[in-house]
Amino acid sequence: MSATSRPASGDADSNHALEDFLGALAGDDPERLYDRAPCGYLTTTADGLIAKVNQTFLTLTGYHRGHLVGARRFVDLLTAGGRIYHETHYAPLLQMHGSAREIALDVVCADGSRLPVLVNSVVELDGSGRPSAIRTAVFDATQRREYERELLRERQRAEESEAHAVALARTLQQSFIPPAHPRIPGLELAAGYRPAGSGAEIGGDFYDAFEVSANDWCLVIGDVCGKGVEAAVVTSLARYTVRAAAVRQSLPSGALATLNEVLLHHGSDRFCTVTVLRLRLQDRRWTATVSCGGHPLPLLIRRSEPPVGFGRPGSLVGLVDEPEFSDTTIELRPGDVVVVYTDGVTEARSPEGEFYDDERLVAWLAEHPGSADAVAEGILREVVEFQSGRPRDDIAVVAVAVPG
Repeated sequence: MSATSRPASGDADSNHALEDFLGALAGDDPERLYDRAPCGYLTTTADGLIAKVNQTFLTLTGYHRGHLVGARRFVDLLTAGGRIYHETHYAPLLQMHGSAREIALDVVCADGSRLPVLVNSVVELDGSGRPSAIRTAVFDATQRREYERELLRERQRAEESEAHAVALARTLQQSFIPPAHPRIPGLELAAGYRPAGSGAEIGGDFYDAFEVSANDWCLVIGDVCGKGVEAAVVTSLARYTVRAAAVRQSLPSGALATLNEVLLHHGSDRFCTVTVLRLRLQDRRWTATVSCGGHPLPLLIRRSEPPVGFGRPGSLVGLVDEPEFSDTTIELRPGDVVVVYTDGVTEARSPEGEFYDDERLVAWLAEHPGSADAVAEGILREVVEFQSGRPRDDIAVVAVAVPG
């Protein structure tokens, strides 16, 4: 069941639905909580005729309430392949177990386009134990489908012939970092990245920077354990999972918790370290909220003060069922620079076997203050030179600065 692309307004609709839901939650309005929920809700009779539907579902699909309630069955809204799956798998599953979870379907919208969805349903029974209604939650799975297709493309490319291994590795490495840095009004952003050795081996370092909403940005840096194709798949999964989670989770710790759950259910034994930094502008002042999952703490460089780490260490991501993640918020002043990096910096080794270590990094930053560009490029250059031009591990550095 393939899906065509939905208009870009779909993300805006989802954001509006979430805002409406939070407003209803604050007002404790049960009717609005149902109608403006972040997912679609519909109730059907036992034979599938739609009896009730919320506004979120109507917004996602473009239908009017009168076109659905009492007029259409849920199965009528599915693609041809979806209707077959409904009759052969989905409906029997409901009949046997009384519920169905995370069923992937495509809904045909009012304009003829297809909306990928995940469906959860439960059967309501009457006093005699017979089915009286089916209640269904419908989640927009557009991004998830795209992530799955991207992961599949990554794996297919990784299984190319050995003759193309070097070119493939470089292609995958480039997908772990943004092709261009976004411009953040009121901040400077710079990054440096260098794969290990010649770059022929696929590593797991990644970083990302993206806008969540107006004056609200997310900066992510991480390192998946190991190397090779499987590490690359998990790296892509981690990057896109945090992107999706940041939209729904206001705190970095929430995004890490979501990523931890996704990795535990992925079927791989790979875990990772990740730092999520949320940058918000309020009353013309920037704040930085950070949560670290087994990753080196960010460093704050402030004028006339020694560089210092901030935040608290947390659990490795994707390793335990009940991880510990916390959030730390600081106010950024004009001239402040925040640096996040992977362990390819501090665990770099010289040809003689000496570690670059945290103390050396702090000392270098104290002696070389500057713009975000100068700091990121300077650290990368310093660490590569420390290893005589051939790093043993991937190196990623991101710096963000408040102009003085």
